[in-house]
Amino acid sequence: MKKFIFSIIACVSFSVSAHNIAPGSSSEQSILLQGGTVHTVSSGTYPETDILMTGDTITAIGRDITAPEGTRVIDVSGQHIYPGLIAIDTTLGLIELEQARPTDDVEEVGDVTPEVVAHHAFNADSEIIPTVRYLGITHSLIVPEGDLVRGQSSLMHLDGWNWQDALQLGSLGMHVTWPRTGLNNAWWEWRTPAQQREANAEARRELQDVFTTAEAYHHARTSGNQDRIDQRWEAMRGLFSGDMKLFIHANDRRQIEEALAFNAEYGFDMVLVGGRDAWMMTDVLVENDLPVVFTSPYGLPAREDEAYDTAYATPAKLYEAGVQFAIGYAGYWDSRNLAFGAGNAVAYGLEYQQALRSITLSAAEILGVEDTLGSIQVGKQATLIVSRGDVLDHLGQDLSMMFIEGREVELTSKQKQLFEKYQERITE
Repeated sequence: MKKFIFSIIACVSFSVSAHNIAPGSSSEQSILLQGGTVHTVSSGTYPETDILMTGDTITAIGRDITAPEGTRVIDVSGQHIYPGLIAIDTTLGLIELEQARPTDDVEEVGDVTPEVVAHHAFNADSEIIPTVRYLGITHSLIVPEGDLVRGQSSLMHLDGWNWQDALQLGSLGMHVTWPRTGLNNAWWEWRTPAQQREANAEARRELQDVFTTAEAYHHARTSGNQDRIDQRWEAMRGLFSGDMKLFIHANDRRQIEEALAFNAEYGFDMVLVGGRDAWMMTDVLVENDLPVVFTSPYGLPAREDEAYDTAYATPAKLYEAGVQFAIGYAGYWDSRNLAFGAGNAVAYGLEYQQALRSITLSAAEILGVEDTLGSIQVGKQATLIVSRGDVLDHLGQDLSMMFIEGREVELTSKQKQLFEKYQERITE
């Protein structure tokens, strides 16, 4: 019986683990996109403009570009050209089905797992990737989940044969879930308020012990007094040397205040992820020069006395206050709605260009990859998307082309293939 169950699980795991779309091939000829509206993000929007791509690089932007001999010329008149969208704080490629445990690699066992590196578990053949890609996302920061010290994130592009192909930047930052500060009043919570407070305090003590130990280990290794390698603390040394960012996941204002006080002791290059209550403390965020990856562009108010549009209006408030921010969309399947979350922020007061920037160049800046990604500029990576309509609009977005590192990506998915299949049945 056990063998039968394991066989069923293996079949389910195999059937949901791979799509049938081959990655794009490197072009041996230059590619000229001709006559589109180019949204550079970094330097304005230009109608009826050409973009020349040679290899994996953008080599010219302007009107009436003379194409080198042998160039593939593509007329995109009336269409819009944008940089590829960057999704931050996802588990894309780490999970297929929540109900099938063999396909779920989002979290390692234990509360303290700094040695975990996300890209080692990335499935470049995930069936979810083509669907997310179809909505304009070319890159995803994949992040391990966990209750305390999660591990290290990796920036992946979404057109690779395997994780080695797809890896843009590995071990980009260390991710920490900040301990709870409030009480859980949900019906399933069996602990008393006193027990919850003690559990919260114990988690904070454990987190402090982790960083105290890691710092002592780092100094011992630097001074040559420690020869033996501990993989957990070795993984955290980049924080103390300044070579690694610290991403703290926190939503409640009290969590954010505690995290800021904690970081004041160490001076890490810190990024706040989540930031549900960031709108309450914009002056503190600006004072501490703290970037925010706001991952709640949709949602109900957290408190009964908050405005109904708190989540939707927060990006505009962050921008007006001068907070550096990007819009993220936590999860894996749901990350496909990233562009629409940014578009929704426009409806609630955020300037259009800033909304577009929040999922392209601002995201690249927070991740430290703005020299190659996030905007359309000569010399930058030829990673861009072409849409027949506004990429931030639910109804207008209609991608016709995508290029990642100069390679044209096939914009199809299992869902689209099924749609096309049954369209033929309707027309018979």
